Amino acid sequence: MNIKELIRRAIAAEASDIHLVTGLPPCARVHGEILMLEGEPLSESENKDTIYGLLNSEQKAHFERDWALCFSTVFEGMSHMRVSVYSHMGRVEAAIRLRSLELRTLEQLGLPESVAELTRKPNGLILITGPTGVGKTTTLYSMIDLINREQRAKIVTIEDPVEFMHGHKRSMVIQQEIGRDAKTFHGALMHILRLDPDIICIGEVRDAETVAATLLAAETGHLVIATLHTTTAAQSIERIVTAVPAENRAGAPVQLANCLRGIITQSLLPTVDKKSRVLAYEVMLANTAVKNNIREYKLSQLNDIIQSGTGEGMKAMDARLRDLYQAGQITFETAVSHCHDPRFISGEHQQKARPIGA
Repeated sequence: MNIKELIRRAIAAEASDIHLVTGLPPCARVHGEILMLEGEPLSESENKDTIYGLLNSEQKAHFERDWALCFSTVFEGMSHMRVSVYSHMGRVEAAIRLRSLELRTLEQLGLPESVAELTRKPNGLILITGPTGVGKTTTLYSMIDLINREQRAKIVTIEDPVEFMHGHKRSMVIQQEIGRDAKTFHGALMHILRLDPDIICIGEVRDAETVAATLLAAETGHLVIATLHTTTAAQSIERIVTAVPAENRAGAPVQLANCLRGIITQSLLPTVDKKSRVLAYEVMLANTAVKNNIREYKLSQLNDIIQSGTGEGMKAMDARLRDLYQAGQITFETAVSHCHDPRFISGEHQQKARPIGA
């Protein structure tokens, strides 16, 4: 199999991922769906030879020791690739995430100006959340690039793996990779605090130790931007609070309320013609009402605060879904299946909220 030609075909098809699975032709995820590309089913030996052709001797030894490997590379000027190699019934297989060589701006991604404003905060915590494959890392990189272009600062990232190399523009950008430059997110983060950073970017908050170090960094005068696998603002706050050890958990809501600046929640949805995907998002900014509700741990009220905070730059997920539906970009079924309150999409909640005689 010609891997170069396969990657070229996948890019031409606007694929986000390539999957090399024994017994199937090469597959690609295109606009959210797995499609089989033209070609013969891959044999076990052919698949292994193709995947091993992407690895150096150290990476081969790592995979054969641990049966799992994740690394990033640039393939002949065509794409940044995050390659995840795994074992399936003793066979070597891989999932390859494709990323453009050019970063898009936050505006090009479809995010509002309020997200750009978050990058100009002098300190605090910004969370980018959502399930796997919805562009959290893309948003993180676009935010880093905006800071890099606008500010004279030191940006330090912790990633696993590094998926895009940022050049030094107005800022200094130091990118550390787990397994190469640091052993753990927590260990790297505690050491970074001694490196005189202004902005700290964490590829993924995974465990209780990293949560504690993230909050500490945000409290001590740094701007911290991190990704988290949660699907609502309330769930993100709950995940942070419950990750704190039980003996310290009572003070966690206050600690988080004091340092939180905003939460961006993302989803990628199929367009009406199924030929692309469009970004749906929610932006919660940590205003006084949000902070009070976090301190009191009344998370059920956050959605109402976000909906009423439009004038401050907030955007509820349901409002974004309604906008996309009314603009003809997504179907009604797609909007309803991803919203909190289906009446919001149809407008019923507005009709019920009208004063008598209106």
